[in-house]
Amino acid sequence: MQPLALLLAFFLLVSFLLYKRYKRISVAHIPGPPPESFLLGNLPEIFQSQAGVPDFKYQQQFGDVVRINGPFGEDRLLISDPKALQYIFHTSGYGFLKWPERTEISRILMGRGLLWADGDIHKRQRKVMLPGFGAPESKSFVPIFRKVGTEVLTAQWNDILASSADQSAVLNVASWLSRATMDSIGEAAFDYQFGALANNDNEFMKAYFGLMSDTLGSPPKSAIFMQTIFPVWALQLMSRFSQSRNLVHARHTAELANAVTRDLVNSKKEALLKGTGSKDILSLLVKANESEDPSTKLTDEEMLSQMRTILLAGHETSATSLCWVLLELARHPKVQSKLREEIRTTERAIHARGGSDFTASDLENMVYLAAVLKESMRFHPAVYQNYRQAARDDILPLSKPITSLTGETISKLPIAKGTKIIASIAGYNRNPELFGEDAHIFNPERWLRDTGEKRGPTMGVYGNLLTFAGGVRTCIGWRFALYEVQSLTVEIINNFELSLTPEIERLRREACLVMLPTLEGEQEKGENLPLRVTIAQRE
Repeated sequence: MQPLALLLAFFLLVSFLLYKRYKRISVAHIPGPPPESFLLGNLPEIFQSQAGVPDFKYQQQFGDVVRINGPFGEDRLLISDPKALQYIFHTSGYGFLKWPERTEISRILMGRGLLWADGDIHKRQRKVMLPGFGAPESKSFVPIFRKVGTEVLTAQWNDILASSADQSAVLNVASWLSRATMDSIGEAAFDYQFGALANNDNEFMKAYFGLMSDTLGSPPKSAIFMQTIFPVWALQLMSRFSQSRNLVHARHTAELANAVTRDLVNSKKEALLKGTGSKDILSLLVKANESEDPSTKLTDEEMLSQMRTILLAGHETSATSLCWVLLELARHPKVQSKLREEIRTTERAIHARGGSDFTASDLENMVYLAAVLKESMRFHPAVYQNYRQAARDDILPLSKPITSLTGETISKLPIAKGTKIIASIAGYNRNPELFGEDAHIFNPERWLRDTGEKRGPTMGVYGNLLTFAGGVRTCIGWRFALYEVQSLTVEIINNFELSLTPEIERLRREACLVMLPTLEGEQEKGENLPLRVTIAQRE
């Protein structure tokens, strides 16, 4: 009976998907690539390629709105059109929800927190969390970021270089930055010392390092099939009981994180009752939550999930963004030298006024630093795609008309409820109409041209990029991340000179929710960015 039931279920599923494909509202007439197979459509190329590669390929061939195929001929859209993305992220509010299978991935990695939530749940969670991520709060963490950079990272790199014969060393910069951002997150977010930089054998850090690449990098077709076809309840059962290495790794990390965060939350609640709470993000969150109406406050599970979200999403995206910044500075020695000159000019001005270290204002006022970071975040967005699904029948506005397969000119695109969309952050960030004909070239100078001309609709919070998403889904910690990246970039470039190694020829932009640097043939080792580091000489 069981094979017959499975066959019947398969037949019903295919029939339903074919019905959806040919019902009244369809995007089948939109140009796009042929499917690799009827079973999985274009999904293997999208999820197995390096980050951004299919986006750029399809964008060049078909434009900013591309029809792609999901399983069994289901039509989906890959979109980098600015007006359509503005509508999805800003205008529609919660009119485009997350793909259910992607929310399950978020739940496995981070629990039912802000990156898992949608609609009213997301709105409620975000309201409670906002007090910890305002501009004043984020600025107040700069001394912590600077301390991690100067007292730990720089000190250890200096020790390594001093013991080498030629005062240089090849370092896996990705590993160092992952540990540095974990220490920064620990102190700023939780007032807690993870000691990730000081202790290479840190069990907590070992669990988090490589988690994304291990669980999501280069998925086999079988995994793509299961994540796409299986209902959420089946994925939940797999996540609980599967003995596959990647899910065992994810569960182990979740157990460690829950144990640490549960103790931290309890200690912050006790401190609040005693009136001795501090200003770290968790203390502010606990305080904000206690003042909420019981119907809107976070549950204990949600509180732990927010901490796990900050731990993984916060430290991973910042570390990844820093990796790409340092890679491009190593690739472009003149840019690196120009940035170092600005840093040291600012440093002299700080000392002249009687200051001892860079403040948030100093970081904000460094024009070339801003240009370098914006260009790196444009060229290498840590999160390269978002996955959305229309909550109702809708109409997408378009920046420019597209020509359908039937020859029709379309300026607005009707879509059906349930239509799955990949919002291509990578594609948007390299749109030539927004960023110039050299959009596929790394060039910080583009941010120094004051043309006075506004290109495209309002989209992102930083440089109008989609790197931090936008609208109700704007990354809540974008200011925190930016000050952290600024602080550590300044510290590293002020003290060290970076150059490429032969291994960089094997560099991959690994697609695993975030875009991680790995080496071809060594993906199983996780994040890997080998750069040669030497002391930056002073006059």
